[in-house]
Amino acid sequence: MHDNGKASRGVARTRVAAEDLHDLLPGPPVPPRHPGRWVACGLVALLLLWFGHIVVTNPNFQWAVVGKYLFSPDILRGVAITVELTITAMLIGIILGIVIALMRLSSNGLLSGAATLYITFFRGTPALVQLIFWFNLSALFPVITIGIPYFGPDFMTVNANALITPFIAANLGLGLCEGAYMAEIVRSGILSVDAGQQEAAVAIGMTRAQAMRKVILPQALRVIIPPTGNQVIGMLKYTSLASVISVTELLASAELVYTRTFETIPLLIVASLWYVLLTTILTAVQRLIERRVGRSHSDSRTKPASSFGDALLQGLFGIRRPAPRAG
Repeated sequence: MHDNGKASRGVARTRVAAEDLHDLLPGPPVPPRHPGRWVACGLVALLLLWFGHIVVTNPNFQWAVVGKYLFSPDILRGVAITVELTITAMLIGIILGIVIALMRLSSNGLLSGAATLYITFFRGTPALVQLIFWFNLSALFPVITIGIPYFGPDFMTVNANALITPFIAANLGLGLCEGAYMAEIVRSGILSVDAGQQEAAVAIGMTRAQAMRKVILPQALRVIIPPTGNQVIGMLKYTSLASVISVTELLASAELVYTRTFETIPLLIVASLWYVLLTTILTAVQRLIERRVGRSHSDSRTKPASSFGDALLQGLFGIRRPAPRAG
């Protein structure tokens, strides 16, 4: 009985101590106040409302004309040529970029020097200048001959004007220029992989080419893909330069319509909407590829941000939606 009384008094003292400790604990955390954030959100909301009001009420936008031409056959043909030119020019740029990057990293001074000269020249001249140059190549070489130089026979002789069409000139100008940028992107990706990786691959019997193809490049992709995605999106917009050399891509198609109808602003809006749509699709594909390639590397900075609606509610009214429970 004596022991039971001691145990009861011990339990009672523990319960009192726990209640006292509970009273000392702070209540639920108070969310920090951010008056500057509220002001910024309010200004952004006002600007968005002002811009939306202008877009909706200004009759000079001529949204009926925009809807009329948004899916017209001429515009859709321009969209198709823009997509085709983006793909072909980027393929040229990526293939050249890999080759030039490997030459740049070569221990052979001639290969490294030639790659450096290529990168310096094609990055140093504007893409528009290169497009015009390739389009007027016939002024420099009226006839293009394929054969063994100096000694051998000529296998083929082609008129330069017939060979270098506007579409081919656009591919050469954009693709060769892109190859210089891709070379630096690929080179930086290769250099991001630890040198011990190649040494270990060679130690287990791989050749340097096998080590590059099977060990180095797969690891470098995590660094190469994000800037390459940006280059693809940039190439989509650079194709508009091809309108200067008579390639009927998206912008040129819109120009052909508004020079006939004098509806300049609506046709430019049509072209802009298509560029935004294509860029959004490419951005989604880029994020998907990045997530797949870098799925073994977790980084808190890559977590999706809160939605625009959640940010607006939190900034203006301090309303925070509860986080979803883990399933």
